Amino acid sequence: MINYVKKKIGHIFIKNQRKLDQVKIQIAQAFFLNLELNLDKIKNLETINYKVFSQHGEDGIIQYLIKKLNLKEIKFVEIGTEDYSESNTRYIYQTMNCEGLIIDPYKNLKNQIQKHISLSSNKLKIHNDYADKENILEILKLNNFENNLDLFSIDVDGIDYWIIKELPKKISKIFIAEYNPFFGPNAEVTVPYIKNFNRTKYHYSNLCYGVSLKALVNLMKEKQYTFIGSNNKNTNAFFISNDYIEKIPIKISNLENLEIFTNCKIREAKDKNGKFDFRENDEILNTQVLNLVTNKVEYLNKSF
Repeated sequence: MINYVKKKIGHIFIKNQRKLDQVKIQIAQAFFLNLELNLDKIKNLETINYKVFSQHGEDGIIQYLIKKLNLKEIKFVEIGTEDYSESNTRYIYQTMNCEGLIIDPYKNLKNQIQKHISLSSNKLKIHNDYADKENILEILKLNNFENNLDLFSIDVDGIDYWIIKELPKKISKIFIAEYNPFFGPNAEVTVPYIKNFNRTKYHYSNLCYGVSLKALVNLMKEKQYTFIGSNNKNTNAFFISNDYIEKIPIKISNLENLEIFTNCKIREAKDKNGKFDFRENDEILNTQVLNLVTNKVEYLNKSF
């Protein structure tokens, strides 16, 4: 009897949540209609941040880029979605003609996703495991997502650099990658390659993860992409394939000065007892990172 009641309550909750999500979508569509009418007036990404199901306003930026590139049928890959309640691709999957692949080790991922969206169309493939530099190409090939993509998004709070490094050049038109703003504007660093990387286990501060923005921009330049800006919290970087950059009028004038994109607006530092202490600059110093200039594991310091 207790299990029956729990199941009924669960169904009611899911039904109500989906209704609320539909309201979010309807409100967003009105915003994006206005965006479409003013596409040529957009000068930077800050003015088009808008959150539907993304974490920090990425939905608005993605809509702008899709409309400027005139994309209709979208093929995407997103790595690092957790249960898909918050993700960069959920809005477009629910409102546009999309074919997608999501990759995440989140427990019972398919069942968790079905609490938020319907999978009846069979257009969303789910790979419920970690991605790393050894298996990423195999995962993409197995699911027929190794090329001709419209959007690629990665946010794994760890070995993002190493996964991206394995990807082919110009794998997608739009590329979104998380970076670590706490590494600052000048450091060219990433965390060492560790399978199943866990940022909290790696260092108590919770701040030593991922890749610095400068290192990411340089890597993406090798992959033939142009950096056009970040989300409103300065955690996700947006890139456009050089084949399509002429369609996007937004340009970053000085890539040697990335400071405005590393002023993080999220407080995540923890002390040695696991409590938030908000001392980002102090806590991240003397964590071990791979210096991509010297190719050596070194302690992060202010001279980087």
